[in-house]
Amino acid sequence: MIETTSIDTVMRALADPTRRAVFERVVRANEITVAELTQGSGVTQGAISQHLKSLKQAGLVAERPEGRKVYYRAQPEGLAPLADWINDYAVFWRERLDALRDLLKDIDP
Repeated sequence: MIETTSIDTVMRALADPTRRAVFERVVRANEITVAELTQGSGVTQGAISQHLKSLKQAGLVAERPEGRKVYYRAQPEGLAPLADWINDYAVFWRERLDALRDLLKDIDP
């Protein structure tokens, strides 16, 4: 049985600016190691590892061990709870804007 990640978990994981920056670097890379993420980040390797752990728990990244290295890659389906939540509001605003457009047409044809 596949356990789905809640919107709260995804939002909490992406709320931290450093963690979000780590996620963005993982997204831009096909696969990337902790050492590569640490280079030029101004963040310690331990902190990067903790951020990756949170991202992994949120379902946003996956890891692939190879020897002594662990490669991380983005899990696009991890963003599904956030995308679903945004889409719900997109429908809400689309309906509201359609109603406003109709009202404006009635006021000033």
